Amino acid sequence: MVGQWQEEVDEEVVIRCYDDRRDRIQMGRVEKSCEIGHDHQTLLFTDTLGDPICRIRNSPFFIMLVAEVGNKLVGSIQGSVKPVEFHDKSVRVGYVLGLRVVPSYRRRGIGSILVRKLEEWFESHNADYAYMATQKDNEASLGLFIGRLGYVVFRNPEILVNPVNPGRGLKLPSNIGIRKLKVKEAESLYRRYVAATTEFFPDDINKILRNKLSIGTWLAYYNDDNTRSWAMLSVWDSSKVFKLRIERAPLSYLLLTKVSKFFGKFLSLLGLAALPDLFTPFGFYFLYGVHSEGPLSGKLVRTLCEHVHNMAASDDGCGCKVVVVEVDKGSNGDDSLRRCIPHWKMLSCDDDMWCIKPLKCEKKKIGLSERTKSRSSLFVDPRDV
Repeated sequence: MVGQWQEEVDEEVVIRCYDDRRDRIQMGRVEKSCEIGHDHQTLLFTDTLGDPICRIRNSPFFIMLVAEVGNKLVGSIQGSVKPVEFHDKSVRVGYVLGLRVVPSYRRRGIGSILVRKLEEWFESHNADYAYMATQKDNEASLGLFIGRLGYVVFRNPEILVNPVNPGRGLKLPSNIGIRKLKVKEAESLYRRYVAATTEFFPDDINKILRNKLSIGTWLAYYNDDNTRSWAMLSVWDSSKVFKLRIERAPLSYLLLTKVSKFFGKFLSLLGLAALPDLFTPFGFYFLYGVHSEGPLSGKLVRTLCEHVHNMAASDDGCGCKVVVVEVDKGSNGDDSLRRCIPHWKMLSCDDDMWCIKPLKCEKKKIGLSERTKSRSSLFVDPRDV
């Protein structure tokens, strides 16, 4: 795979598959030079625990491509293909993630070449669509994918983050029961109640539920309730795959962290959560498949989230400092689910943007954007986190 860009002299960029023995050290340097920052002060560093492809390894089909100039790696991209429900049909979608180009080689077309080569790989694996996620304020990413490569925005989910107080469990309502489901039970409920109303519902939900990173699925219900209200969610332990760390942040956040840590014991007595120390590597639990039924299900969702908090707080080995869930308002703009999920606005993110592109057919972009709103919610696959 070869592409070219025009500089003072022509240089050749070679696109090839990632070779772990050959590329691991250089990939660490590429990642370091491309740390994620939402502004000029905050940098989010991802520790892949020695495995550069850890974020795609659990997908059915995956690949990592690198861009090479001479013997130097100057960029990379990752992708995976999976079967999902989309437009009321079973299709295959390719997920684009981890696009990296070192700063000194940007604005030379390398990013475009990497994406196009990945799309070719998607097509070779019978993918019908390609999609990616970015932030609303990431002008470079939006300019590339929407402005040049033909993607369109189809969802704007919100990432909700709630801190975990190690060793300090929350008191759960006594009138609510919680039961851990068997994998077959969970799969049956998801296919019966979630698949028909959720965009991107994975056809291989059974494989996700049986994955070693999926801790389990829990069902909440009222002990004495005639409304038949219930709620369920599943938990994915991302700390076993990678860890995060904030390397720089506004002074106000640093001071608040120190003060919160100092008064942590007093805050817990008041039933308040302390702000976790996110400047050291931390893991997180990711909640997926959050669903509820019945008029009184909101409290059940919240109780399940608190139950997961207590699980994380008592798990000393995972170093889980936050619980994360990604929710979408859906086509009707209903944010009732979001209001039921405990989270800190300071830690959460409401600027996530999902973009999609048809690979096998040339559809009008406006028509595609409208049809993606046909289902009420969005299933966020934990393997894509």
